Amino acid sequence: MPKLKSVEELEALRVQLQRELSVSAKSNTTITVGMSTCGISAGAREVMRTILDELDERDIEARITTVGCIGMCSKEPLVDIQQGDEPRVTYGNVEPRMVPRIIEEHLINGQVVDDWVVGRIATRWGEQDG
Repeated sequence: MPKLKSVEELEALRVQLQRELSVSAKSNTTITVGMSTCGISAGAREVMRTILDELDERDIEARITTVGCIGMCSKEPLVDIQQGDEPRVTYGNVEPRMVPRIIEEHLINGQVVDDWVVGRIATRWGEQDG
């Protein structure tokens, strides 16, 4: 590790490590992208590619999966994020330009981007949707 030369560098390192710990603490992150015909025609391949690039750039480990049509064709591309025991969150009409914000706010900071959410599903039987 390079030698820290100022309080500002120390603070920046602290913030970075807190983010990394936050992501690690929310283990079992799964990101699912809708890759049906409607999803692909709406740009799901580009969204998937952007997600993979963003995760790689930020050195974030997550399980990436795909799914076919779930009947919400008008909301494609759809991206689900499931972290640990948190409710599964579905983002709709996702464009590649939206991916960095979703990764930063949802995965790293734990704040769902409510403006883009089209659904939430509780993870345990009997829990209420959020």
